[in-house]
Amino acid sequence: MQAQVKTWGNSQGIRLSKEILQVANISVDDILDVKVSNGAIMLSKPFRHKTLEERASEFGGKLNLDGEFDWGNSVGREAWN
Repeated sequence: MQAQVKTWGNSQGIRLSKEILQVANISVDDILDVKVSNGAIMLSKPFRHKTLEERASEFGGKLNLDGEFDWGNSVGREAWN
């Protein structure tokens, strides 16, 4: 695929198709790292830990952090008090 550099205000920009962004798992307003090496421009999505709210949303907003958790029967020499 090819893209063309265009003037965008006082800067230049390249538009990427929706399909390219989906394959790269990049969304609008994501922050990308930019590296230039030997005439190539590389864009990459930096690793970011999820916030507690993002993690909770995966479980319907409920993390069930209160109370005890049943880990099941011991399988080795654990001592459960």
